[in-house]
Amino acid sequence: MDVKGKSAVITGGASGIGRATAELLARKGASVVIADLVEAQGVETVKAIESAGGRAVFIKADVTDEDDARRMLELAVNRFGSLDILYNNAGIAVGLPGYPLAEIKRWRRVIDIDLQAVILGCHLAAPMMDPKGGVIVNTASMAGLYPYKEDPVYGAAKAGVVNFTYSLAPWASKRNIRVNCVCPGVVDTPLVRRGIEAAKRAGHTAGIPAKILQPIQIAEAVLRLIEDDNLFGRAIEVRPTGARLVEVPAAPGSRKTS
Repeated sequence: MDVKGKSAVITGGASGIGRATAELLARKGASVVIADLVEAQGVETVKAIESAGGRAVFIKADVTDEDDARRMLELAVNRFGSLDILYNNAGIAVGLPGYPLAEIKRWRRVIDIDLQAVILGCHLAAPMMDPKGGVIVNTASMAGLYPYKEDPVYGAAKAGVVNFTYSLAPWASKRNIRVNCVCPGVVDTPLVRRGIEAAKRAGHTAGIPAKILQPIQIAEAVLRLIEDDNLFGRAIEVRPTGARLVEVPAAPGSRKTS
């Protein structure tokens, strides 16, 4: 897909990976809807995009709320004429104290945002993209590809995103919607910085990596997933050493779908 002239909705778009992706897509000529709960940062991101000559609009939205999620997608259609790209990026971690010491409502919120909101976003976006089609990218994590003892609930949610993405590979032929996911390592975002500082205060430094990715590195991987029409039902892993496509597992006796 050539992103020029297309419209995109980015959840968690006010900062970190979401903001970097919004700015990159806008530079490439896309119109961007930035959905986030942090209004001040969202408005600031829109201003930054507009000052660089791009088109963007902010909407305050809770991605776990069906009405909010529908409004953010409809805003792309009403303001920019179509919904071509959805980037389900919003996410949180359990943090300290971790599972099972964390309050139940806190780790349930992680599942709601990191997994269920992705499923909801795809569900609502698909009929708005049909029959013209489009592209959906979901933010998973390397924690969804490998065991993640530091935050097992976060890892479980992200593993769900990876498998959900694999399972939507048939949408490419049935609905003309390509669904992929990006699996970053540790990224320098406000959420991660707060988590690292909390871990240091608690003396939990073993899981802090020596090298941390920059948001633009993830944004560039997302752009690749959007632009390459041959990619669907795939995960791309991003490490400090570079990005690579992850081999899709196949059930015994079945053929791979991508």
